[in-house]
Amino acid sequence: MWRRTLSLAEAQTLPYWRRPIFLLFLIAAAQPIAFSTWSALLNNFVIEKAGFTGVEIGWLHTVREVPGFLSVGVILLVLVIREQVLALVALFLLGAATAVTAFFPSYSGILWVTLLSSLGFHYFEAVNQSLQLQWIDKAQAPRVLGWITSIGAAASLVAYGLIVLTWKSLGLDYSTVYLASGGATALIALFCLVAYPQFDGPHRQHRHMVLRRRYWLFYLLQLMAGARRQIFVVFAAFMMVEKYHFAVDQITALFLINFLANMLLAPFLGRFIGRFGEQKSLLLEHGGLFFVFLAYGGLYWFDWGLWVAAGLYVIDHLFFAMSFAQKTYFQKIADPQDIGPTAAVAFTINHIAAVFLPALLGYLWVTAPGSVFGLASGMALTSFLLSLLVPRHPERGNETRLSGRFGVATGPVL
Repeated sequence: MWRRTLSLAEAQTLPYWRRPIFLLFLIAAAQPIAFSTWSALLNNFVIEKAGFTGVEIGWLHTVREVPGFLSVGVILLVLVIREQVLALVALFLLGAATAVTAFFPSYSGILWVTLLSSLGFHYFEAVNQSLQLQWIDKAQAPRVLGWITSIGAAASLVAYGLIVLTWKSLGLDYSTVYLASGGATALIALFCLVAYPQFDGPHRQHRHMVLRRRYWLFYLLQLMAGARRQIFVVFAAFMMVEKYHFAVDQITALFLINFLANMLLAPFLGRFIGRFGEQKSLLLEHGGLFFVFLAYGGLYWFDWGLWVAAGLYVIDHLFFAMSFAQKTYFQKIADPQDIGPTAAVAFTINHIAAVFLPALLGYLWVTAPGSVFGLASGMALTSFLLSLLVPRHPERGNETRLSGRFGVATGPVL
């Protein structure tokens, strides 16, 4: 049955659980079961089992981001495999690699298994974003993406809650938790491969790389978002373990609070974007992150305490939850045929800095950790200034506030 191909209109005759929107909801829940568990345990695992310092964690995340930088390879893969199938195969790889993580408790072993899980994660994310923008109606996108974000947060919440409740009470170890979470994600991916037909979007996607000059602001926003987020992903949680000595259940409880807040607020953020537009959302996100990263630096410069750090970590997550405004901005300005290849290109752009920043900043972290967050605040300020160029009503021909003044340059199709 899964080999059938249906248009989005034809898919509306299926039971709700077999429709494209439910598939997006299901894989949105499946991904964080593995990835959020991996993230929650990672810093304790690498410090306890492999003796990582800031240098090793920096190199680990540099290796992890290489597949993200190579996400443009999705364009080649979709020549021989459908996007929907590719997304599910990548999701299975993420789950399988996560499941075996604890069996490689050495520096080289952790690097290799992380590379495999990262390949699954990044290729899944690149294709999943493309499918979302192809399958979701433009007018409904902010609201639906808000629900998808909320569902992912809820799945993370369940995963984190189980770790907090059972880690000490059941005497769990890393291998058990990684096997359970990764195995669950892999099984869901296999189920989706079997249970769902293939869905065709309303517009046939280009099968080659697309770079257009009129998307320049979107590209720059992606570049800065990737650089800034790397500092948060790599060093914020690492700080909680290294500086404040959080145990597994404590750091997981903090993650649980984050995703509970995201689950509750994401639908409202979607409505906010729908009502007030992408520009105001991006300005609020980047302005807030500027002050949050400055405050992170203050944890080292002024030796602020544990509760300040925990509060900043929660606030940080809330601002990052607004980032899907970049997706809806691009959806409004893009040619429909560009969405698939541009999602892959944007993912690569997003990871340009990610390939070298973690390793380089790992060395800076050893001597001046506060400076790492100071650099991130500068990136957030740059993103804030770029967001000022996003128009109130973006569309083709009105991609930036400069479009009307200088004309629209469509640029070459590569």
